[in-house]
Amino acid sequence: MSVEDGGMPGLGRPRQARWTLMLLLSTAMYGAHAPLLALCHVNGRVPFRPSSAVLLTELTKLLLCAFSLLVGWQAWPQGAPPWRQAAPFALSALLYGANNNLVIYLQRYMDPSTYQVLSNLKIGSTALFYCLCLRHRLSARQGLALLLLMAAGACYAAGGLQDPGSTLPGPPPAAAADRMSLHITPLGLLLLILYCLISGLSSVYTELLMKRQRLPLALQNLFLYTFGVLLNLGLHAGGGPGPGLLEGFSGWAALVVLSQALNGLLMSAVMKHGSSITRLFVVSCSLVVNAVLSAALLRLQLTAAFFLATLLIGLAVRLYYGSR
Repeated sequence: MSVEDGGMPGLGRPRQARWTLMLLLSTAMYGAHAPLLALCHVNGRVPFRPSSAVLLTELTKLLLCAFSLLVGWQAWPQGAPPWRQAAPFALSALLYGANNNLVIYLQRYMDPSTYQVLSNLKIGSTALFYCLCLRHRLSARQGLALLLLMAAGACYAAGGLQDPGSTLPGPPPAAAADRMSLHITPLGLLLLILYCLISGLSSVYTELLMKRQRLPLALQNLFLYTFGVLLNLGLHAGGGPGPGLLEGFSGWAALVVLSQALNGLLMSAVMKHGSSITRLFVVSCSLVVNAVLSAALLRLQLTAAFFLATLLIGLAVRLYYGSR
């Protein structure tokens, strides 16, 4: 199985099994993110600053990378430290930072449901940059699989879960007064297109960078997350008055930070040894985990749209990775 097929070339069964386990863990962590955030709510609101969670997540990833190098889990390259190779990771951190902030900014120009549906266009933008920048050609079968992924994400976002207290499918409203009609402004549409393009570019650029450099993954992550910490520290400090860095944090919030940090490290391994397309399938498959956990922990109901989305994801995986 090739990298483009989502596997690891030349691996024996034990290492292939570890690769599969890593993908399953990442899928579970992606899917658990939203339910864990919901468990953090106090009086219907997140009690801590979102920028605090992002900053602490980046800092946790940085510390884990430094620890793995210090204890020798990954070998330090021979000779002088290749600090010049750190500079390109500044662009990766900037792209990721811009994307994270665009997500928040977009909510001013559209309702959450419209955002959830249309943001699946980033699957197409990632595939586009994957073909252009990495010069990989996707077959008609693989292209159809990615279209099915986009359809599955849109289907799930439009009505995969239902609040038992509501007769309408869709994301559970915080209160009836908070419900918004479907809408998007022209500026919102332009920003959404920009968001999808940056999302695809950041993923493919980071993959290209990690594969071209002959450096240990932990050292590359050390470069990336150093810039990430500096960028998010500046954004947090410039965010104006608000709760302190750790104010409002609970055990659930700490679990959110730790799970996102570990998932970020797993995704970096996917980018180096797998592909951006593999990452797309991990994120899409996590919708199933998200729905099951939301139903179990938050007492939400699964709808027919969820099962249709699950079927589409299964078909997409079969088309892309199945025997030709």
